[in-house]
Formats: sequence, C-alpha cells, structure tokens
Amino acid sequence: MSTVSEPRRITKTPAALRVLAAAERLFYARGIHAVGVDLIAAEAGVTKKTLYDRFGSKEQIVVEYLAGRDERWRAFLDELLDAAPAEPRARVLAVFDASLAWTRSQESQAKGCGMVNAHAEISDASHPAYPIIIGQKQWMLALFTRLAEEVVRGGAEAAERAVSLGRSLMLLHEGAFVAHGLGIFPDPLGRARAEAERLLTEAAGA
Repeated sequence: MSTVSEPRRITKTPAALRVLAAAERLFYARGIHAVGVDLIAAEAGVTKKTLYDRFGSKEQIVVEYLAGRDERWRAFLDELLDAAPAEPRARVLAVFDASLAWTRSQESQAKGCGMVNAHAEISDASHPAYPIIIGQKQWMLALFTRLAEEVVRGGAEAAERAVSLGRSLMLLHEGAFVAHGLGIFPDPLGRARAEAERLLTEAAGA
C-alpha cells in the first residue's frame, strides 16, 4: 500500500481560528471550489490581508480544514472503540455506530463524507491537501483490516481472509457515507451495519 507525506501545518492565532471555523462551515456546506477567500474573510470578520498573513494561501486553509476534520474524526472513533466491548465483531460494528453518531452530529448539513467530497474537487496528487484525503482512507482500510484479523484469527488462510474482509467492510462503510450524502434512500449507514454484521457472522463461521 502506498503512503503519502505529511502536509505542512501552521500555528493558529485567534484570527486564524476564526478564519478556519468560517472556512469549515462554508467548505462542507458549499464545496471548496465554490467558496472564495473574500467570503471566508467576511464570515470570519477579518480582512483578506489578515487571512493571507495567517495562512498564506487558500490551499493552506483547505489543508487545515481537512487535517482538522481528520483529527477530530480519528479521536471520535478512537473514543468509541475504546468504549466498545472487547468481542471482535462488536468492535467492527462500533465503527459503523461511530459513523452514524458522527453524521447525526452534523445533521443540519448532511453532506456525507468531507474527505470524499473534497476528493471530488481535489484529485491532483500535487495539491497539499491530497495526502490528508488519501491518508484518512488508508488509515480506515488499515483499521478495518486490523479489526478483521481479530475476527478471522487462526488458520493458514487467515491473513488473506482478513484482507478480503477488511476491504469489504471498507466498501460498505464508504459506500454508506456516499449514499448518506446523496440522500437516495433512508438509513444507509444502518443498512451497511446490518450487511457488515452478516459478513462478520459468515467470516467467524468459516
């Protein structure tokens, strides 16, 4: 699996935090390309000069937006996994429960996965925010694979089965987030959780 480099980050002053808070709301609600620095500065109550003094570019604001979102998601998920039962299948399902709780916390702007949305606009690997988008999905796949290893532990083909199960869980999880953002049918994350439970039962009995 390929790895990506860590992006440059900045030290955030109070003014930078106001800019970032405004950018986070606007980017998630309207899209990154649709939001300009003039609107971000106005929403944050700062001048455009202050914005550029703190961040240097719109690209750096995007980096901080996505990196901050990624950090919050990982911390949120880690907390729920720590509280989950030790039983392997329960820990996998806790990821889907965490995702459902995460989306409910943002129900006023149910736009789906911020990273997937960002990738629809940022597919150029040279963009400084690209490593954050890909890095989160690599981290999620590694997490699902590690949890799958606990489910299918033992046997000569356990490692191969864990990789396959981890990828299937990842597809269910990410597809559910996309469906949630599109709103094409109700409760996609609940449906994905049920499908994951079925896969886990089959894997444990194999």
